[in-house]
Amino acid sequence: MAKPKNENSKSNGKRSLTTKLRSATESFEEAIKANPLKRARYILRLYVTGSTGRSLRAVYNLKKICEEHLSDEYELEVIDIYKDPDAAREAQIVAAPTLVKRLPLPIRKFVGDLSNTQKVLVGLDIFKRQDLKIN
Repeated sequence: MAKPKNENSKSNGKRSLTTKLRSATESFEEAIKANPLKRARYILRLYVTGSTGRSLRAVYNLKKICEEHLSDEYELEVIDIYKDPDAAREAQIVAAPTLVKRLPLPIRKFVGDLSNTQKVLVGLDIFKRQDLKIN
């Protein structure tokens, strides 16, 4: 015969979840109040294949773009798909180098050495297409 569930443990679980949700909500609201006009933080992942010429150019070009246009408002992670093939599979990377813009939404992917700065800036939503003349 099965034992009846302990109602105290069930209510503690709900109380714990409610506390966690309230804490997360309060943290979110505090973050919004702290700096509501702050520019969106960019989260970027660059998938490369070792230290090939294209990979090195992509890293150099991306760092240059980030330093010139995003100052300290970005987080960049460079992932070598030779060392971490699972990360490439999870992100559905089929070519390298590939840049994935995770935030701000929408998620976007750029393939190549990122040498066309104007197209990258438009793709990252840093500049609007009409602000730049793109060939």
